[in-house]
Amino acid sequence: MSIEMLSESVGQFGYPALFFTLWLGIVGMPIPDEVIVLSAGVLTSIGVLSIIPAFIATYLGVVSGLSLGYVLGRTLGAPALNWISKKKGMNRHVERAQSLLERYGSYALCISYFLPVVRHVVPYLVGIGKMTFRRYALFSYTTGLVWTLILFLVGYVIGDQASSIDAFLNTFTRGIAPAIAVLIVAVIGCVFGYKKYKEKKLRVQARVDQDPDC
Repeated sequence: MSIEMLSESVGQFGYPALFFTLWLGIVGMPIPDEVIVLSAGVLTSIGVLSIIPAFIATYLGVVSGLSLGYVLGRTLGAPALNWISKKKGMNRHVERAQSLLERYGSYALCISYFLPVVRHVVPYLVGIGKMTFRRYALFSYTTGLVWTLILFLVGYVIGDQASSIDAFLNTFTRGIAPAIAVLIVAVIGCVFGYKKYKEKKLRVQARVDQDPDC
């Protein structure tokens, strides 16, 4: 979807157009999420959209689309995986998503945001695996906020320079995105590690309080 097409859709349907073009990505719409989010930033920079409602609509479109995959995976189970595997060229993305989950566990949700198509497959798989929604939301919504904010702001700064957008997407996919994914995983890992440390410290303190002679 080009900036012009998105601009026409927004002009006709308003901010919901941003939401639904991203939300429909989960059912296989051939619209790269990165392009839509960047385009939303561009349309904001040239005055077609207001920055706050545009960002909110964009972010909600991103996370709700992926959340739908989680819900389908959790409620339908294996048939959901069979459904997406039947789509042309999807097998390799499913295999890559499975490999990420086997290697990184819940952190695969963070990493997958920076991998086109795979980001839509991982929520199905964690849903099938019965991951709790609380845990899914923690990893997915946090990373989604960072991912959306970066692309939206870049689109806002670049403006309507299409050649600059193409160059950024190429650089983002190959270099910047993996670095950001690693950083997010590291931050979440530190938070979880600190939480476990505090819990362990509290348990030790509780045992000491119960038996002062220890």
